[in-house]
Amino acid sequence: QVRLVESGGGLVQAGGSLRLSCAASGRNFRSYNIGWFRQAPGKEREFVSAVSTSGSSTFYEDSVKGRFTISRDNAENTVALQMNSLKPEDAAVYYCGASGLSSANHALAAMLRDVLEYDYWGQGTQVTVSS
Repeated sequence: QVRLVESGGGLVQAGGSLRLSCAASGRNFRSYNIGWFRQAPGKEREFVSAVSTSGSSTFYEDSVKGRFTISRDNAENTVALQMNSLKPEDAAVYYCGASGLSSANHALAAMLRDVLEYDYWGQGTQVTVSS
């Protein structure tokens, strides 16, 4: 069992930055890949970024590449999402999820983009970007 708690959301002007944090409690945090997804009103939850168990592999949705950076600290059981150059279209509730997929899975990059591959979710944190 893994419990995830997101924090760091808020209101920011377009072009600004926010740093989201996903704090995990429970056993075997290092065994889980961690992903960030977002969900805007009336839309499906969509993939943003993910990091493998060791932190050696990171994945990004095309629209956030070069602007967002994901990182994890296994000693502190946390995963951060640094979001720079925010745009109004980035506004959403951001969720972190934990996936128990093997990092040796050749299809890991594709599978971590699928919400169905995640075993645990946090409650979400709201990000609002004003234009």
